[in-house]
Amino acid sequence: MATSRLPHLLKTLDPFRSASKTRSINTLVSQHTAKWMQDTSKKSPMELINEVPPIKVEGRIVACEGDTNPALGHPIEFICLDLDEPAVCKYCGLRYLQDHHH
Repeated sequence: MATSRLPHLLKTLDPFRSASKTRSINTLVSQHTAKWMQDTSKKSPMELINEVPPIKVEGRIVACEGDTNPALGHPIEFICLDLDEPAVCKYCGLRYLQDHHH
């Protein structure tokens, strides 16, 4: 089914398309986003990830995969934890903090 829509998608990605088509795509995206943001009973993805407390680790470097299941995660990001504040994964937003045993 997705392959049948491919020619249409390629046409929408044409860099030489007219400004009016660009505006109509932007309007469509804005309407979709506005529709999604209307439901205030649900939290945004950023609100949900901010509810997760920083993950304490013992080492200086952590490898974030986003999930234990590789199909649900993201590319591995190695994060240095030398700073005092939590380090944030650029893919999923999880925060990591070095647990100093003083």
